[in-house]
Amino acid sequence: MATISRFEDLEICQEARRLFNIIKDITIETDLKNDFRLKDQIKESSGSVMDNIAEGFERDGNLEFRQFLSIAKGSAGEARSQLYRVYDSEYISEEKLKLLVDEYEKLSKRIAAFISYLNKKDFKGNKFK
Repeated sequence: MATISRFEDLEICQEARRLFNIIKDITIETDLKNDFRLKDQIKESSGSVMDNIAEGFERDGNLEFRQFLSIAKGSAGEARSQLYRVYDSEYISEEKLKLLVDEYEKLSKRIAAFISYLNKKDFKGNKFK
């Protein structure tokens, strides 16, 4: 695996950002824009995925990075749960729900695989040199 020097270069971060932008567009283009609490909740959870990947990466320690990746994975699950609420409130179609749930499930699996990869590495991080 090539050395990554910026969180922006991580594919899981790029994917989290892409999904956040889809959610953001839904909050602008549908009646979800008037459901302030749910709109804010789903924007926060979807944004939290990429934010936690970034924060963990910037901590310069493998242990903390894995912890923040775990939080990011949890936020992806939270966003999936909120997507069901968005669907149940009739803001998105069943087709859109299935597509986004599938995309978030894939992202969660990729985050889990990355955590597993990091668990096998002896490197503790730059802060422990």
